[in-house]
Amino acid sequence: MISMILVLNQKGDIMISRQYRDDVSRAAADSFRLQVIAAKETGTQAPVKRIENCSFLYTRHLNMYFVALTRSNVNPALVFEYLFQKIRILKAYLGEDFDENSMRNNMTLIYELMDETMDFGYPQNCAVDVLRLYINLGNVRPQDEPDTSQLTSQITGAIDWRREGIRHKKNEVYIDVLESVNLLLSSTGQILRNEVTGQVQMNTKLTGMPECKFGLNDKLVIEKESSQNRKPGVEIDDCTFHRCVRLGKFDADRTITFIPPDGEFELMRYRVTDNINLPFRIIPIFREHQGQNRLSINMKVIANFASTLFATHVVVKIPVPKNTAKTKIKTSFGRAKYEPEQHAIVWRVKRFPGCSECVFGADVDLMPTVRHKAWSRPPINVDFQVPMFTASGVHVRFLRVYDKSGYHTNRWVRYITKAGGYQVRI
Repeated sequence: MISMILVLNQKGDIMISRQYRDDVSRAAADSFRLQVIAAKETGTQAPVKRIENCSFLYTRHLNMYFVALTRSNVNPALVFEYLFQKIRILKAYLGEDFDENSMRNNMTLIYELMDETMDFGYPQNCAVDVLRLYINLGNVRPQDEPDTSQLTSQITGAIDWRREGIRHKKNEVYIDVLESVNLLLSSTGQILRNEVTGQVQMNTKLTGMPECKFGLNDKLVIEKESSQNRKPGVEIDDCTFHRCVRLGKFDADRTITFIPPDGEFELMRYRVTDNINLPFRIIPIFREHQGQNRLSINMKVIANFASTLFATHVVVKIPVPKNTAKTKIKTSFGRAKYEPEQHAIVWRVKRFPGCSECVFGADVDLMPTVRHKAWSRPPINVDFQVPMFTASGVHVRFLRVYDKSGYHTNRWVRYITKAGGYQVRI
């Protein structure tokens, strides 16, 4: 498994070194510094390097390199997941933007975390909620003092992400379904790429060790039900879950059953590629007047969501040639302005009502050039956010909470759809 974990700065100097097996030495860091950092391979080559029968797997945070060394045939996905979890733990203890100075000022804490999260090269407990019970340095503080007799079972138990004895005055569950729409439309209106990536974020404040059953309008689940008035389901292409979800039950009958961690966590991620309801339809017309050094732009933006909803923070970046001298702009609503540093007219709308149309028009005067060079025509980029709307059609059907005491649980669900890569070629 993993033989050593190194943390190096951008010069290649060793900041943190923790050796778990004796088949590698610190001298291996010199090879990594010369062949990876000095050669400026990061960002251009794969983050796996084989040097002298030793594999280096690395990732970056700001100007620091987190490197795992091994001589065995290790699963790279496991190593990278450990490195990402390690960075996440350090963010919880040292702050989101921890740097080289904060690392040097908390050496004792970092080495203690190194020992708790890995044993003899095998990743162990990486749950911040459990680590904070007995490592109380940095920004993390325990909510209440744990019973020392329960620490061993808490760390090595099957449910290490939640401790026993949690109590809340109000039992509440907040569910956020966040979706990102990715669209690439050709200049002829043909869809080249169209998909939705989503995630379900939860914030649970539940007493005890409850078991939750979560249901989406998954097409495979709805087809099994015998209800005649059922609504059509959504075909989810692939999904990944938090480790608290019982995958055996999901594989058997597509039910999402879990004992949730206390507080905020990401329950699942999913992707949908069929039957996507695009929030906006954009129809652009660009006309170049060669002899007059002029460009005319006409565009219509149509909102495809319900009239009771509003899109917020809508930003449309309409590209113009680099030799643009002056623009004359007309819009139905919102504000549009030519921004030379972006080589685009940026049109901003604070609130875009659903089932409405907006017309944009612009006359662009171009500076004459000695040599005529064809304009590359970059795509139109759109950014937006639509609350209480899902482009994929995914919605929460139910959330059931089972506990021995049978307490009442308050549930809140929120949907937000935003633009990922939403582009229209011209």
